[in-house]
Amino acid sequence: MLMSDQKDIAADPATVFAALLSPDVLKACVPGAEEVTGTPEDGFEATVTQKVGPVKATFKGRVALSDLVENEKLTISGEGKGGAAGFAKGGAVVSLVPSETGTLLTYEVEAKVGGKLAQLGSRIIDGFAKKMADQFFANLQAHLAPEEEAGEEGDASQDGEKKGWFSKVTGRG
Repeated sequence: MLMSDQKDIAADPATVFAALLSPDVLKACVPGAEEVTGTPEDGFEATVTQKVGPVKATFKGRVALSDLVENEKLTISGEGKGGAAGFAKGGAVVSLVPSETGTLLTYEVEAKVGGKLAQLGSRIIDGFAKKMADQFFANLQAHLAPEEEAGEEGDASQDGEKKGWFSKVTGRG
């Protein structure tokens, strides 16, 4: 599967780059992430639970970063195993360019799936991958600019206070 897109993030490239290298930010932003540990130098280990069509699985995987050009570009490669559900592996090239509103993030992904996941068909897998990417970048935007997001959406708690990124990501007030 091949997928590419671009997103405008309301933060400068240095902030976006640092966020993409933080295990805490990744755990908060990756949909279904239960655990993300490690460092950019040594790589990350992650546990993610997702439901793809009728298949629900917990994937344990490893992600490595390479070709890091500070505040401009990085390459992500990884693989995860979900037991009987199968596996997923692939990589992405992420580029960051300053824009009028912050950072234009462009990514190109190449991924493979096997096992029960592969039997679902490319239409379901491609749609799921696009949905995951969209959720990740929406979560990243909310994490990096929570006040702006809350103000735009009129998201306020019952006592009139604005909710922060944690509340939005977890649904907890």
